[in-house]
Formats: sequence, C-alpha cells, structure tokens
Amino acid sequence: MRDLLDDIDRWRAAGCAVVIARVVDVDGSGPRGPGAAMAINDRLEVTGSVSGGCIEGALVTAAEEVFETGERSVHTFGYSDSDAFSVGLTCGGTIRVFVEPLDW
Repeated sequence: MRDLLDDIDRWRAAGCAVVIARVVDVDGSGPRGPGAAMAINDRLEVTGSVSGGCIEGALVTAAEEVFETGERSVHTFGYSDSDAFSVGLTCGGTIRVFVEPLDW
C-alpha cells in the first residue's frame, strides 16, 4: 500500500475520489498474495497492481460501480471463471479482491 500513497495523495489534492482494490484471499496459486493493492481514481487512472495485469481491467469496471453507488464489493477470479480466463488469469488458483471507496 505504501507504494500507492504518493499517487493517492496527489489525486486527493487534485480533488479526485479514490477506490482501493486489495487482494484479501488466494486459494492455490495466485499472481500476488493477500495485501496486494491498487488504487483507481474517478478519472480511471490506476496505480499499483493486484495481479500483474491479469484482472486490473475488470477491477477498473468494479471501481466505476463503487464510484456510482458507494457500495463496497468482493470480486472472485479464478481459472474456471470465464472473465478471469479471458483476461489471462491462468495461474490455476482463485483470488478474491475487496473493492472499497477510500474514506480518508
């Protein structure tokens, strides 16, 4: 998360809303472990990574929903998930990502 702070601070100073997506669970093999995080601002700029690029696009879409509703959500991606497979999550495991608005 520390690697995201400079960008988050800059975005917040510019008046942007920010959503955080964080890996909260990995079953089997995963590209990154629990705690890996990315931030998305309301201009859809991204910093950080939760999967090395495999599912970040899907999480930008999830962030758009959070910006619209303010509701937190959990997203699950795995080898058998057609969305994850189509974006390249072929590591054989399943990851769960918690997406929430940044409130501070």
